[in-house]
Amino acid sequence: QLQASGGGLVQPGDSLRLSCAASGRSFRGAATAWFRQAPGKEREYVASISRTGGYTNSASSVKGRFAISTNDAKNSVYLQMNSLKPEDTAVYYCAAGYRVITSALMDDKMYDFWGQGTQVTVSS
Repeated sequence: QLQASGGGLVQPGDSLRLSCAASGRSFRGAATAWFRQAPGKEREYVASISRTGGYTNSASSVKGRFAISTNDAKNSVYLQMNSLKPEDTAVYYCAAGYRVITSALMDDKMYDFWGQGTQVTVSS
């Protein structure tokens, strides 16, 4: 079970930090990622960390503004979001998977565990 939190209503230019906690297990050995889905749109990739933790990646639309990280215990994954824009408005989902290879980090079909989503709304 994954539990996502930290969403909210913010103004353009603000920051938010999303958290995703693993219940009863750690993310050790798993690739972790954040995806998002805006109203009327398909779910899209945001950012990920490889199974070894040695490689991180993010979508071009958020590169330089968003950063994904985990804690030392590897039981939480975070998404630091800075310089938020109205187009970042979406439900954000965390995901984890033990079979995700580095070349498929952006493929949501490779992830087996999903959080329930947390709403992020960026509006003035």
